[in-house]
Amino acid sequence: MRMFVDVEQIYLHRDAVDFRKSITGLSAIVELSMQLSPLSGALFVFCNQQRNRIKVLYWDKTGFCLWYKRLEKDKFAWPKKAEFSVLTLTQQQWEWLLSGADISLIKTHNTMVFKDKNLF
Repeated sequence: MRMFVDVEQIYLHRDAVDFRKSITGLSAIVELSMQLSPLSGALFVFCNQQRNRIKVLYWDKTGFCLWYKRLEKDKFAWPKKAEFSVLTLTQQQWEWLLSGADISLIKTHNTMVFKDKNLF
C-alpha cells in the first residue's frame, strides 16, 4: 500500500525523539537539527526510544500532515548506529523499514554503467 504519492525525498532522523512532540516540535527538529525545510514536501521520519512507534511529518501544500504507526509486538529495525544523524532513504528502503527489514544490512545489486553502447 502506498500512502504517500510522488514523494521525492525521505529523510530519517537517526536519534530517538520524544513522542509527545507533534507538528510544531517535529518541525523544529527538521529545521534546527536536520538543517532541512519542513515545507519541502519531503517525508521526515522519526522513531521513539523503544523503536515501536514512528511518526512521519510532511507538508502537502495546504498544511502539515502527521502520520503515526505503532507496532503492537515488534520493533522497527532502526539504523541507530548510522554514521550520520540524518539518512536519506529510497522509496524501496522506506517500504522495507515499514515491513520490518533492517535497511542497514540490505545490499542490492550494483547499478551497471556501460561506457561503450555497442556491447550488445
